[in-house]
Amino acid sequence: MKMKAKAEQTEHGSPSRSSSTLDRRSSILHSRSLWTSLTDAQLLAQCQVDTYRASGPGGQKRNKTSSAVRVRHPPSGLIVIAEESRSQHENRLRALRRLRQALYLKIRDDLAADLLTPEALQQRDDYREARTTNGRLDLGRKDPRFWPAVGVVLDVLAMVQARVSDAARVLGISTGNLIDFLTVEPKVWEQANILRARFGQKPLRDD
Repeated sequence: MKMKAKAEQTEHGSPSRSSSTLDRRSSILHSRSLWTSLTDAQLLAQCQVDTYRASGPGGQKRNKTSSAVRVRHPPSGLIVIAEESRSQHENRLRALRRLRQALYLKIRDDLAADLLTPEALQQRDDYREARTTNGRLDLGRKDPRFWPAVGVVLDVLAMVQARVSDAARVLGISTGNLIDFLTVEPKVWEQANILRARFGQKPLRDD
């Protein structure tokens, strides 16, 4: 089941708020790091959790109990679901993981101008620990350092109007390494192109 993250979406999945509105809202209410630093229990306490019977493939047994979980995070406007398991507990854990991923994907933290340097970013644990000894970003999506690094990379990309070469310079890596990192997870690549569209840039192509 792919992650579904959205800003209060309509029935057909079209956002009822623009992504720029969501970005502004997140900046006003909280920084992303305050949410992602919470324990699962603390993050869940900020959420509204609904359970329901999953529909579609899975067989009759899957639908006998309300094991599917929908988690709404009102402070950010994000919604995630998990319905793969027949265990409500397992689905709840999956939904929380997806919420954390959605926060890194969808919520942008504004960075002060003096933080837009490789030296300043290197002081951040979520970025420094993601880089190899030779300074590259070479992480798989299952690496626990991957999603925090995604948040930093997309924050920087947003601050430089989604210009990849400028973002790579700020991050202290090559443009090729940045492109490779963005392609590790399709949803990260998609979000990078959403940012590029917002700033009037042509979409990146994964040749």
